[in-house]
Amino acid sequence: MQPFTLGDLKLKNRVVMAPLTRSRSSTEGVPPAYAADYYAQRANAGLIVTEATNISPQGVGYAYTPGIWSDAQVDAWSKVTEAVHRNDGRIVMQLWHTGRISHPDVQPNGALPVSASAIRPEGQAFTEKGMQDHVTPRALETDEIPGIVEDYRRAAANAKRAGFDGVEVHSANNYLLEQFVRDSTNKRTDRYGGSIENRLRFPLDAVRAAIDAWGGPNRVGIRLSPATTQPGNTPLDSTTHDTYGAYVDALSKLGLLYIHTIEGVTQQTRDVPEGVDFADLRRRFSGAYMANNQLTLELCEAELKEGRADLFSFGRPYIANPDLVYRLTEDGPLAEAPKATWYGGDFHGYSDWPGMKGPVEIRR
Repeated sequence: MQPFTLGDLKLKNRVVMAPLTRSRSSTEGVPPAYAADYYAQRANAGLIVTEATNISPQGVGYAYTPGIWSDAQVDAWSKVTEAVHRNDGRIVMQLWHTGRISHPDVQPNGALPVSASAIRPEGQAFTEKGMQDHVTPRALETDEIPGIVEDYRRAAANAKRAGFDGVEVHSANNYLLEQFVRDSTNKRTDRYGGSIENRLRFPLDAVRAAIDAWGGPNRVGIRLSPATTQPGNTPLDSTTHDTYGAYVDALSKLGLLYIHTIEGVTQQTRDVPEGVDFADLRRRFSGAYMANNQLTLELCEAELKEGRADLFSFGRPYIANPDLVYRLTEDGPLAEAPKATWYGGDFHGYSDWPGMKGPVEIRR
């Protein structure tokens, strides 16, 4: 497990804890006190990317997910970053707006979710009342979009105030930014729709806002998912590689720290559809490339040897294996977390998983 220098961050290894939505926060989007233990236990990773964190009340798509717009949220997250840093870890916050992957029951005043266009996604939203069918969203007005860019700026600034080592802009998994990127979900005729340049305008403005909040690009990354259809069974872009190639070229010019790429369909397969070339995206980007999706140690070693990736993020294995790096190093068995523990509940099945040799000791 060799160290890696990511911009000006010294990482102790190339393993990254991927963002994992766990739905343990309060109805006000405040993470629980035991979230500090959960993240500190996993500080063995070279880098932690937090669970997706809502940039505003409008950005919420699932019940009990955290936010970063209020002082109470900043205070709670500060305790998390302090715990991770005490345990020699590095942690960045993933900034999230779910867009149409939402429901009026989790929106302010029961409003419709917003999106690039009024196209209803398939599937259901997790609300306090349980699972409910997605609805047809409201297409954002042109003059509303700069305000959401400012939400990204404020969220990035609040993450910095909470002590994070950086931020990751969530532009993957068919949430709001990717709803603008893809022509399958963006049917707009204004300056934010039509051409690839126009469809990338809002996502790139959001990235620039995060960069401005941090005083430069060396602590800002992004997550991309050119090949995934989830959630919402969303069709791919009609010219996937041209679109994402242009996106990566623009991100590279901005000097972004890394791109975190879901290779294949999220949680389903690493199979890559025709028209998606991850190796080319890696070549086009000047910063670090972080690979994700159903990775194994053997696959990581092969990709590193061949220069296909610099960092490797593991999601689901980190739920039940807080000492994942140790287990990988020692070729130890990996525990499996029952799906019932993934979302919702309390610290059980969250911050009480033992390591391979017993309880994971953390500095308090």
